Amino acid sequence: MTDGVGSETPRHDTGADRREVVGRVRRSKNSPEPSARGNFTPPPRTAAPAPAPAAEPKAEPPAPSGGRFTPRNWRVTTRLNAILLIPVLVGLVMGGFQVKSSIDTWQDAEDAESTARLVRASLGYANALYNERDITAAPLLQGKGEKDTTVAEARRATDEAADTFDEAAQGMPGKAGLERRLKVFREQEPKLQTLRAAAYTSKLKGVETEEGYTGVAHPLMEFANELGLGTGNITSYGRTVYAISLTKAALSLERSIGMHMLVKPGPEPSHLASQRVALSSYAYLERIAVEEYIGGGTEADAQKLEDAEAKLKEDGAAMAKEAKAKDPDYVPPPSDPTTMISELAGLSSTDTSARAELAQQGITPENWWAVNTLKFDAYQKIESDLADKAVSEASAIADDAERDAYITGAAVVIALLAAFVLAGMVARGMSRSMRQLRNAAFGIAEQRLPMLVDQLSRTDPGRVDTRVQPIPITSTDEIGEVARAFDQVHREAVRLAAEQALLRGNINAIFTNLSRRNQSLIEGQLSLITDLENNEADPDQLENLFRLDHLATRMRRNGENLLVLAGEEPGRRWDQPVPLVDVLRAASSEVEQYERIELSGVPEAEIHGRAVTDLVHLLAELLENATTFSSPQTKVRVTATRLPDGRVMVEIHDKGIGLTAEDFADINHKLANPPTVDAAISQRMGLFVVGRLSDRHGIRVQLRPSGEQAGTTSLVMLPDAITHGGGGEQQQRDEFTVSQIIPEQNFQGENFGQVGQVGQPMRTAAELGFDDSRYAEIPDDIRELDPVGRSLMREERRAALEAQSHPELPGPVDQGDGGRNEATGFQDQFTGQQPGYDGQQPGYDQALDGYQQQPNGAYQEPATTGYDQQSAYADPQQAYQEPQQASYDEQYYAPNGGGPENGSYSPFEQRRHQDDWPQQDGYQ
Repeated sequence: MTDGVGSETPRHDTGADRREVVGRVRRSKNSPEPSARGNFTPPPRTAAPAPAPAAEPKAEPPAPSGGRFTPRNWRVTTRLNAILLIPVLVGLVMGGFQVKSSIDTWQDAEDAESTARLVRASLGYANALYNERDITAAPLLQGKGEKDTTVAEARRATDEAADTFDEAAQGMPGKAGLERRLKVFREQEPKLQTLRAAAYTSKLKGVETEEGYTGVAHPLMEFANELGLGTGNITSYGRTVYAISLTKAALSLERSIGMHMLVKPGPEPSHLASQRVALSSYAYLERIAVEEYIGGGTEADAQKLEDAEAKLKEDGAAMAKEAKAKDPDYVPPPSDPTTMISELAGLSSTDTSARAELAQQGITPENWWAVNTLKFDAYQKIESDLADKAVSEASAIADDAERDAYITGAAVVIALLAAFVLAGMVARGMSRSMRQLRNAAFGIAEQRLPMLVDQLSRTDPGRVDTRVQPIPITSTDEIGEVARAFDQVHREAVRLAAEQALLRGNINAIFTNLSRRNQSLIEGQLSLITDLENNEADPDQLENLFRLDHLATRMRRNGENLLVLAGEEPGRRWDQPVPLVDVLRAASSEVEQYERIELSGVPEAEIHGRAVTDLVHLLAELLENATTFSSPQTKVRVTATRLPDGRVMVEIHDKGIGLTAEDFADINHKLANPPTVDAAISQRMGLFVVGRLSDRHGIRVQLRPSGEQAGTTSLVMLPDAITHGGGGEQQQRDEFTVSQIIPEQNFQGENFGQVGQVGQPMRTAAELGFDDSRYAEIPDDIRELDPVGRSLMREERRAALEAQSHPELPGPVDQGDGGRNEATGFQDQFTGQQPGYDGQQPGYDQALDGYQQQPNGAYQEPATTGYDQQSAYADPQQAYQEPQQASYDEQYYAPNGGGPENGSYSPFEQRRHQDDWPQQDGYQ
């Protein structure tokens, strides 16, 4: 692992010789190594200050050309007056378009009228087919044949309706939709003769006759979908007509099938079963079609249906009363039509006794026909009214369009013929200047200004040519004045961009220095807390120290967040690959509620050394929020999968409150496109950090809802560039960072744990007087414990102290559902025995004994304890939650794939961030 130096000069020298800016660091898209982004870095304190940028030269505007009375120098009002005198040519063209539009509207209205007449004829033809089928059902089932008077009259009415339709089809507009529908109907129409010959005979059993007629009539109903123009409800009028036609067709099928069942069901039980199923199905279709009619129509259309239903009840009651007067033994039908359908659908036998039982309830062929015919006529009337309305409104629009076409044509010819005769030359001169101004403005806005801003963001503004080239318009009219005004706006934009670049550089430098100053102080505080922990024997007091340790670690992380804002790289990197399972464990150890995390199914994969630090922090951010915004009684499940293309997918599942679809879309967009630093970042630091870290290594992070239950799933896609292993060697940089411009020095801040030992390497626990004799001895080749080991050492120490205080407790206490502690011996990790894990146990409850000693010179960092079960850090002064976790700035040891390059580290060797995530919905 390479050492990163992160410090600052003594405080009394702050800002002494700082130059305004050296440059802004941007990530090079061509560089294989992501560089620091978004900060200006001040030069070394010993360097001479750079000269201030020279004053921006102001280019003189071009001298005006032409005289006062030159047409190109006319004022706008003068040109408008000239345009009013010469409007003919342009007026004729524009007037021609207007007249053409009126004629097109007229033609469209006439086509709509013809379409409406065709639809009305097609609906009449379909009604005739339904009536023929239903009226001829009883005579044909009784064996009277085609020569029966009722049958002959019904078929003659159908033939007359067919002639009317053919006549309307001859005047049909030549639209593709109408022609296609007519072709489909012509293919079905010849089947009518075959149906008539075999209707209600043994050749067509069950419901084949009824559905055969429907197959012929249905293409006629589809013509209604072509309606629209002039109805005031263009998008849904045809849909409304089609819906009422479908309702009528379904009712007609009910009427026909019911008559068939009441007169002569079957003849086979299977045929009767198909009739019963068809009756129920078409009754359901009728209800659906009625709902479609109400949804697609207007309030007036819905009112028509309500009025028809009310009239239907009145007519039914009157009909029953009249029949009762004629025949005292008459049994009226059930008042609810659905009762008749359900009773008839329950007919289970073709015997006359079953139909006799229905007759006792008033369900007879006569009553069935009468009730359904009343409904059929009501639907047909609504359908007819809608078709007539479409015809009348289309006809009125056609008349209005014809009149408007003549009026518009006359007005255009009269008005514009005298207005645009002399406008050509003047309009040409104006348009030329306007085009020139437009092209120049677009060139500045789309090319010159963005390129200049990009240069300012990449380099020192003092090295960028910020002079503004004036727009080459030399006229003195309003267009020329606009050009000069635009030049001034251009200058101000360039000036502000330069000032903003300087300001961003200074702010980023401030962020970096403040972070490193705070880190030095907090590291001293953490060192003191660690000494107190190592020498404390009281379990309760030790727990309080652990909590204080955790809070101090969070304070340090808040300071490190400033490094993210400044775009700084972490201070050190791994020089060897690290197993993925160890990376996941390290990330979990930084979470306050680590005992709730379960690892399962982690493949054997190694993470590239240069990505380990950032990946651990990225996963810790997601794990912290998963535990924070889910119930403390639930587990957070972490799995990993090796994909066929070599990538690795890490999944983090929680059972929290979840997010809305809009929140998921917004968060995923921000993760894929990290926003720029602004005031909002301070309230949503977690989202910013995850996005920046993932973008740095080509990692893809997405949030999705959990598939089987409430909660959120975080998906982390690791590219095979970082999962194949490899070292973390430094790559050549083509741009500069703070650490390259200013040679960073170790900040000799206060060391609260070792008074008078400023600058000395941190000592081990044995050197500080801590007794490690009760614990397993550390092998000689162990240079420093990993984050998991550090957390487990503290847990085991606390358990041992509690065991001394409470001898009756035989061992570690179970911590809840699935949270059992497995005392596997921490030294096993250093002898090649990697502890196992599965989906039934928390990710970090597997090696909670075996406290290990820190080696000499190693940097000891306090890790998260799991004793404080708060779901989030609650700050009463803030409107958002700020979950924080312990830092990960330890090194892996030799058995895990490599060790550190040296034994001492500065307080700023690793860059870690824990952020402010708002409490609403968990993720922002």
